[in-house]
Amino acid sequence: MTTVCDMELVYTPVIAIAKALFALEGLKFTMKGTENVPVEGGAVMAINHVGYMDFTYAGLAALPAGRLVRFMAKEEVFRHPVSGPLMRGMHHIPVDRAAGAASYRAAVNALKAGEIVGVFPEATISRSFELKEFKNGAVRMAATAGVPILPVIVWGSQRVWTKDHAKRLGRSKVPIIVSIGEPMVFTRKDNLDQATIDVKFRMNDLLSDAQREYPVMTGNDLVFQPARLGGTAPTPAEAAALDEAEALARATRT
Repeated sequence: MTTVCDMELVYTPVIAIAKALFALEGLKFTMKGTENVPVEGGAVMAINHVGYMDFTYAGLAALPAGRLVRFMAKEEVFRHPVSGPLMRGMHHIPVDRAAGAASYRAAVNALKAGEIVGVFPEATISRSFELKEFKNGAVRMAATAGVPILPVIVWGSQRVWTKDHAKRLGRSKVPIIVSIGEPMVFTRKDNLDQATIDVKFRMNDLLSDAQREYPVMTGNDLVFQPARLGGTAPTPAEAAALDEAEALARATRT
């Protein structure tokens, strides 16, 4: 049977290459809740953010349903001479911070056209590896388009490549858990700030379950474990201070 995955001239070969690279790295994936991905129709995939490769790992979880995820990504990636043509060819959605309304409309239109759109409600990687404050854009676009939210967590990806740490793209054999919760449905009549809190609460449950199941981290890997769980990662307060310093430095450069 031909699926949407088979008809994508750019996305399909990129997936094949990515799978080959993941196999070479020895990554050990556990995919949970893949049956919650709808086989047709639009949906917003709301994903936590602990590492730079989260979008690729979360996207794999949609493949059993024969679906592809169109991710919202910062506009700079689309201007890169290598990644730009690939991002456009895979029909991902550029996010221009200076013109956010256009990105929002593009995402809503994609959802209404039956696409799954991937969003990171935290906006940036969490240095503490705990869930940060969520922006309500994911819930707003789902309610506007009349599609469900799929709460998704990725755990273990921070050990491959994350902020403030060197890449580990060799044969690391890192276990990675991707867990998809049951769809959540909201309408424009709902309190969308409360709905965002509800999504975060559901994702926190999924994350806690994944952390309990994950192999124990020891030694040098404790830097990838939340302080709350005995690791040496920054606490949420320390991570917020690092984020603020980074934002200030970026503003100073511009």
